Amino acid sequence: QVQLTESGGGLVQAGGSLRLSCAASGIVFSINPMGWYRQAPGKQRELVAVISSRGGSTNYADSAKGRFTISRDNAKNTVYLQMNSLKPEDTAVYYCHTINGNYWGQGTQVTVSS
Repeated sequence: QVQLTESGGGLVQAGGSLRLSCAASGIVFSINPMGWYRQAPGKQRELVAVISSRGGSTNYADSAKGRFTISRDNAKNTVYLQMNSLKPEDTAVYYCHTINGNYWGQGTQVTVSS
């Protein structure tokens, strides 16, 4: 079965950095565009960034542009989200998502303190 396992979340001070990872299994990872989403308490889940299957194309939410970088390593079946200059409003559960097949990971908590 398809499994997406996120890691790398945690508690960080404003201005700090975190790198999230999502390891995928049960899919042909190299042909799947991938995305990172987040959901803050009381808010809807929102798109953060997406990356094409080979990594040549990326798109970001306005809130992530200039601070976050999505990347992937198809040899490791892993997609990453490097988050810099974190703000308290980035606090959320971050989810990995397969664009094809609509699979989700269990999420990883990111908390940014002011």
